[in-house]
Amino acid sequence: MSATPNVVPFAQPQNDSLSDLRETLSIQYRAFDQNPSPTLDQRKAMLRRLKAAILKYEDRFLDAIDQDFAGRSHDETRLAEIMPSVQGINYTLRHLKEWMKPSQRKVDLLFRPADNKVYYEPVGVVGVIVPWNYPLYLAVGPLTAALSAGNRVMIKMSEYTPATSALFQEMIREHFSIDEVAVFTGDASVADAFSRLPFNHLLFTGSTRVGKLVMKAAADNLTPVTLELGGKSPAIVSRDIPMKDAAERIAFGKAFNAGQTCVAPDYVLVPEGQEDAFVEHFQREFARMYPSVRNNPDFTAIINVRQRQRLIAHIEDARAKGAEVIEVNPANEDFTEGTSKLPIHLIKGVTEEMTVMQEELFGPILPIIPYTDIIDAIAYINSRPRPLALYYFGYDKAEQRRILDRTHSGGVCINDTLMHVAQDDMPFGGLGESGMGHYHGYEGFLTFSNHRGVHSKQRFHSGKMVFPPYGTALHKAIYRMFIR
Repeated sequence: MSATPNVVPFAQPQNDSLSDLRETLSIQYRAFDQNPSPTLDQRKAMLRRLKAAILKYEDRFLDAIDQDFAGRSHDETRLAEIMPSVQGINYTLRHLKEWMKPSQRKVDLLFRPADNKVYYEPVGVVGVIVPWNYPLYLAVGPLTAALSAGNRVMIKMSEYTPATSALFQEMIREHFSIDEVAVFTGDASVADAFSRLPFNHLLFTGSTRVGKLVMKAAADNLTPVTLELGGKSPAIVSRDIPMKDAAERIAFGKAFNAGQTCVAPDYVLVPEGQEDAFVEHFQREFARMYPSVRNNPDFTAIINVRQRQRLIAHIEDARAKGAEVIEVNPANEDFTEGTSKLPIHLIKGVTEEMTVMQEELFGPILPIIPYTDIIDAIAYINSRPRPLALYYFGYDKAEQRRILDRTHSGGVCINDTLMHVAQDDMPFGGLGESGMGHYHGYEGFLTFSNHRGVHSKQRFHSGKMVFPPYGTALHKAIYRMFIR
């Protein structure tokens, strides 16, 4: 894309002040006005540039994210950040030509001869607010979608991942000009100012509480929002599945990134009387994956002291109110001090008065709730806000269908956890308190595009048949034909 006049190519903002935000937005709007519909080749060139940048910076991102978490598994970063970022770009490059084609729509008989098409045009300047738990992927994913749709993009990184945020800003400054993509860091005041800018679309990933504030701020500018939030995502274990199968897959989904994932299983519903069997199999499968925790580089730490204290408070609250807390600690290690790691805690005997059942846990805590009949499990889920993800474990196809028909959630995995997020050809998003709107793949392209309907006629104009004066025989014939 051509640079804005009087702007040095690749020049990026050097601070994160409110005036800098507004100036950058103005620059991007002017650049968009000069090139409001980038070509396929221009969009692909930017995506290839982004992919090359990620590959160039890969090792540095592994170290930066590890530093921010004070212990983040390099393999988890590869699996959850580098790989889906690169694969998402590859998928978009393969399909973008088809996505950009206008879609042909039918013309009703009354309006023929004519032609109806929907053109997918860039919305303009897109804002993206990135959380701390997957700071690279949750920046690159929306950026890929916005660039594929032909937009300019401004990104606000999380202040809780300073090393990663600074590195991402450096990478973008090296590979993009300010009129294409601009990255900002800074604290919550910068994020608040960012959310109040008059973007053409704003995507926020984070907590439900902050999502409501972002939506209120965007409303002042009538800015459309996509909110990727979270909530308490349930896992249902059926009576027919071998407990080992369910426990192994739930353990992986809960242990990955130490549970600091918006779609991590938040609580598990197990058949009454099988709680101890679930605990036993969970401990065994976890120990096989993680023989130790404290000094194991495969097990990720809690992002900061504040979050660790929040999680410990949940555990202590449950214990104080009568719950049985089982620490999954295969090597019997001490976590009282000198580490930011926190092992998984399974909690039995939970009640609604406990904070573990009132808030999204976002960490290595897993309440276990018994149910007598699958209808009861469904009713329990439906009595709560709609979750971002739902997990069902069972091989009975009829019961799988029953779960899908009787519950609502942003996404579903059957006999797996987390992996629906990595499917490039499926939309990702929530509903209700777990969010609104979708992105990833084609849905991301659509989210950041204006769907412009175009109805066109040529020399012959059939519309004259309904022009005044009214009350003619032709009008009456048309009414008889089309009002029935």
